[in-house]
Amino acid sequence: MKRMVWGIVAVLFAVCGSEAAIAADGAADKAAIEKSVASYVAAFNAHDSAALAAHWSPEAVYTNPRTGDQLFGQEAIKQEFDALLAEAKDAKLDVAVTSIDFVSPQVAVENGVATVTGSKGEAEVTSYQAVHIKQGGKWLLDRVSEEEVVATSSHYDQLKDLEWMIGTWLDADGENQIETTCQWTRNNNFMLRAFKVSVEDQIDTSGLQLIGWDPAQGKIRSWAFDSNGGFAEGTWTRKKDRWLIDSNATLPDGQMASSMNIMTKIDENTFGWQMTGREVDGKILPNINEVKVSRVTVPE
Repeated sequence: MKRMVWGIVAVLFAVCGSEAAIAADGAADKAAIEKSVASYVAAFNAHDSAALAAHWSPEAVYTNPRTGDQLFGQEAIKQEFDALLAEAKDAKLDVAVTSIDFVSPQVAVENGVATVTGSKGEAEVTSYQAVHIKQGGKWLLDRVSEEEVVATSSHYDQLKDLEWMIGTWLDADGENQIETTCQWTRNNNFMLRAFKVSVEDQIDTSGLQLIGWDPAQGKIRSWAFDSNGGFAEGTWTRKKDRWLIDSNATLPDGQMASSMNIMTKIDENTFGWQMTGREVDGKILPNINEVKVSRVTVPE
């Protein structure tokens, strides 16, 4: 899809006159800008190339960011819109204006982000800068530059089956309790679980666990660290509603430990947890029977 339209979506107004007039004109200009943005987007989404070209000045210059080719004037720009909209029949435009700066009473600069979505849901996003000039009492596009916005990579698709864990959970047994809070990190590339073990209302141990997708191994993995100086890593495997976490740990005293942790989702607010195959430096330890863990807060 050609991308000549990503950033060409607002009409700006300059400030002039006395300070009082400047303030009044500024408010009026802002309202006019918002109206023009809506008008431009509506014209694009209606595939009205004539209405789109009318937002440009007679001497406007548009530079194609992919080819570097330049178009001069409304008629050339209209012809380009004709070809673009014929090719992308179901394309829709959305615009987010991030700043408007008045350079002079006759010149203004707009910055923002534009998104064009195709019929299959594919989206192309660009950041843009549009220079506008005032002619005959009307603000028109004069120059536009834009750059493609590179999408931030995310492993959300590989981790979304664990999204039910987001929130705060409690395993309480008399005076002892384990509270765990799980949340996404930025870009949904990891899930961060903070845990604390309390005995008689006093925190005995706390720590953090990161859960993420390992693209080299093609598996979900986790890394945990506790306040006593121990740390562990695990590999997660899903078996229907059960998650098997094959864990290997280094204890604070240097001993090596291993176990199989089993998490079973019972419903949106309850899961079961148990530990089998426990070993410390080759010594086999008893299994820990399943306990029920309940949600105590619902994620927003």
